[in-house]
Amino acid sequence: MKQTVLVSLLLLTAAACEPTQVTAPADHLFIGEHIITMRSPDDTPTALAVIDEEIVWLGREEDAEDWIGSNTQVHQLGERALLPGFIDAHGHLTYLAATLNWANLASPPVGSVTSIESLQAKLRNYIAERGVPSGAWVIGNGYDDSLIAEQRHPTRDDLDEVSTDHPIALIHVSGHLYAVNSQALELTGIDSDSADPAGGHMRRYAGSNVPNGVLEESAAYPIRALIQQPGENPIAALNEAVVLYASHGITTAQDGAISAAAIELLERMDEEGSLTLDVVIYPIVRGVDNKAVDGMLFGRYANRLKFGGVKMVLDGSPQGKTAYLTEPYEIPPDGKGADYRGYPTHPVEMVDAMVAHFIDRKIPILAHANGDAAAEMLIDAVDTATNHGELTNHRTVMIHAQTVRDDQLDRMAELAMIPSFFSTHTFFWGDWHRDSVLGAVRGARISPTRSAMDKGITFTVHNDAPIVPPDMLRLLWSTTNRLTRSNQILGPDERLTTYEALAAVTRNAAYQYFEADRKGTLEVGKLADLVVLSGNPLDVRTVDLLSLEVTSTWSHGVLVYSQVVGGGG
Repeated sequence: MKQTVLVSLLLLTAAACEPTQVTAPADHLFIGEHIITMRSPDDTPTALAVIDEEIVWLGREEDAEDWIGSNTQVHQLGERALLPGFIDAHGHLTYLAATLNWANLASPPVGSVTSIESLQAKLRNYIAERGVPSGAWVIGNGYDDSLIAEQRHPTRDDLDEVSTDHPIALIHVSGHLYAVNSQALELTGIDSDSADPAGGHMRRYAGSNVPNGVLEESAAYPIRALIQQPGENPIAALNEAVVLYASHGITTAQDGAISAAAIELLERMDEEGSLTLDVVIYPIVRGVDNKAVDGMLFGRYANRLKFGGVKMVLDGSPQGKTAYLTEPYEIPPDGKGADYRGYPTHPVEMVDAMVAHFIDRKIPILAHANGDAAAEMLIDAVDTATNHGELTNHRTVMIHAQTVRDDQLDRMAELAMIPSFFSTHTFFWGDWHRDSVLGAVRGARISPTRSAMDKGITFTVHNDAPIVPPDMLRLLWSTTNRLTRSNQILGPDERLTTYEALAAVTRNAAYQYFEADRKGTLEVGKLADLVVLSGNPLDVRTVDLLSLEVTSTWSHGVLVYSQVVGGGG
């Protein structure tokens, strides 16, 4: 009792005294008029101090002097803006690293392929310049049938014209279709007698059973198993990929649907201390067998690496016309009837079982669902697994959610699900969606970010790198403008403000990862994950967001990217 009274008296005495702020010299002090904390639009400090890896103070520039010591680096921002580091809500870090050593077959602005002929020329040059020996795989990435002159996929005949001495595998820009030559088909035993696997399709020459080299979804798995092995010096490629992410202001990256071999590489880098960004990984699961995730400690970082949950793929790609829709495609792919709606990767019973299995084990789920029919499968499964929403805080994420309807968004809100919209689709494939994939009405609603905002849903947006580059400023530009390649606005009613789009790649993304206590806003006690932009994104027109540049990126208080060698941001 006496001890309690003594403590109370001491507290009263302290409260009566003039408050004194205890400070220590900061390692870094950022000063400027454009510090965007993302706590609220009205929160406008002009100085921020960092010690070690944490933010320790925010306030007015005139009150910052106490934080300056002999070793403090003071960064005068001028017209530059300081924001929380961007968080990659969905992407594939090790897949992007692999593509750095493959032939770039993308169309502008990512690559230069505009026709089958230019694609063939790219491959021939790649073989010659790399000195690829006879019999070795030639891998190309990012070809886009919607953007090349012929408006079709390359066939085995097209690729045999490039080489019959090498097995060739080309990965469609969506990642959901492959185009391969005859030697690649022979190596995997795919021929006229091969049946379509569950969740996949082998395209064939008209009037025959002969595969034409274009493989959809699970039909490409045998090829994928042969080519997706670590290449020469994979650690160097991963380091290059990490730097690329940092150059776009990303401080937390994702590796969704990661393979066992890629997990080993990242774990080795993490143990060696060579990972300079946080990476959240999601092993892919195709059933309820726990072997895929045995021994994984979910939800906690080991240095810079965290197992965030599991990844499921429920359907395919809208631009590749394999996504599972409730209504038919505007123009069906070759060989398909007017009633073609795509198809699911797994039967509904399997989806129900997988979702229930991992929710019951409190393992977070990322589920790829592009078409609204696939979205319905996921929503129904979550509804059942959570007992109609009674189980909270599972934060099941619907990756892409491209064609999700208003009634589905309402159900997602009730079930506390998080849509993560692939909103750069509006630029890269907006015209294609409107004119060929979905038609004008459905195409205008792709990635319905404003609808989700108006329903009070916490959502994120992403680039899905390497499907498109991890360019966060283009992501913000796409989400706020929804301009297509032909400079038309696709669904003006679905546009966000710049501040709302920034929230989707900062505080909302931190929430998606269960990391809002440490990331997503600039606050005392949070990690000093910071990005400096060349100007204030809130002060420029949304159409001018692409004029901004990332000038520096800081992860855990350490400079990991700067435009100027030796610069301090």
